Amino acid sequence: MKKQTLALHHGYNKDEQRTMAVPIYQSTAYEFPSTEYAAETFSLQHGFDNVYTRIGNPTTAIFEQRFAALEGGSAALATSSGMAAIFYAAINLAEMGDNIVASKKLYGGTVTLFTSTLKRFGIEARFFDPANPEGIKNLVDDKTKMIFFESITNPSIDVPDFGAIAEIANESGVVSVVDNTVPSPILCRPLEHGCDVTVHSASKYTTGQGLAIGGIIVERENLSEKLAGNPRYPQFNEPDPSYHGLVYVKDVAPLAFVFRARMSLMRDTGAAPAPFNSWLYIQGIETLPLRMKQHSGNALAIAEFLAGNNKVRQVNYPGLKDNPNFGLAQKYMPDGCSGLLSFDVGDYESAKSIVDNTKLFSLVTNIGDSKSIITHPASTTHQQLSEEELIAAGVPQGLIRISAGLEDPEDLVNDLEQAILV
Repeated sequence: MKKQTLALHHGYNKDEQRTMAVPIYQSTAYEFPSTEYAAETFSLQHGFDNVYTRIGNPTTAIFEQRFAALEGGSAALATSSGMAAIFYAAINLAEMGDNIVASKKLYGGTVTLFTSTLKRFGIEARFFDPANPEGIKNLVDDKTKMIFFESITNPSIDVPDFGAIAEIANESGVVSVVDNTVPSPILCRPLEHGCDVTVHSASKYTTGQGLAIGGIIVERENLSEKLAGNPRYPQFNEPDPSYHGLVYVKDVAPLAFVFRARMSLMRDTGAAPAPFNSWLYIQGIETLPLRMKQHSGNALAIAEFLAGNNKVRQVNYPGLKDNPNFGLAQKYMPDGCSGLLSFDVGDYESAKSIVDNTKLFSLVTNIGDSKSIITHPASTTHQQLSEEELIAAGVPQGLIRISAGLEDPEDLVNDLEQAILV
């Protein structure tokens, strides 16, 4: 089925009440028919049978199945936030003494997760320039467990060469993880270009109206084949004593990555989504194909206006034909480049003035809302970074980030025009 049909139907076989809308199974726990059945369930003889909402819920399961289908993956795990999804992806692969290789251009929260929190876990983060994938080869060693990048960098709005990065990861036997939040699976499917795992903040375009915090991890088909016998990943190849010696790549081979994240990490640390939030994501998914088209069109209209304004030094949007990322954007996301763009007005104070003088845009640090959002990253989302780190992340002091909503594009352009003239 095509994406728009999957978004409306996949994963839900109408229950005995024949409801058109997916039900909200707002329950913490589930009754077992007998002690024998309960024991079999806890020993995984009934697969993903309902046990406890911390590791699985019927509403959440539909969200996971539908999102995995949209992404072209084999399995998914929903989490309580996008940051939880990134954290689980990292610690599912790496442990004390290991390292990960990540793009220099990342969301500020991801940077601090990798450089501060994971550092305290004994995991080192090494950074590469996404414009030069070959540089990854100089950073990878036998302790490298993950190569991480964003499909559209936030907020510098660059498009890495997915295929080149995936090829290096595969040659090295390292799992590649892509944050695909900005284009969503409607516009971009990294798994089709050789990448292994995607993560998303469902708080953004998935819900679409800023209604819930959540995340999701998706693994590609046959990822277990890359993990099996791979000396980098003993946790997938050796018996897990917490599950009576279960070996993930042998006993749950088709979906070992997500299974371990769910049945080990989620079981023990519990960053599970609420069933109501999963239901909200399902509602968002149903209109996601339509919304991504409008978000992309509005962003392009804004970018074209800004490109012709003499007070704007640079516009970052890969849908512009003269943008250095245009070729890669056409290759990896030919149906649109999402609603996120940024532009540089030269200095901190000018940027703040424009942000403060918009009337239709809202000063919010979220993205992907149906209403348009404007942000000054250097004073908000990336404030924790040093001047050098800001430059490396592609976030100059005068950078303004816009998340184009679903309003009429002419109204959005007019609002920006008057704010720039103040």
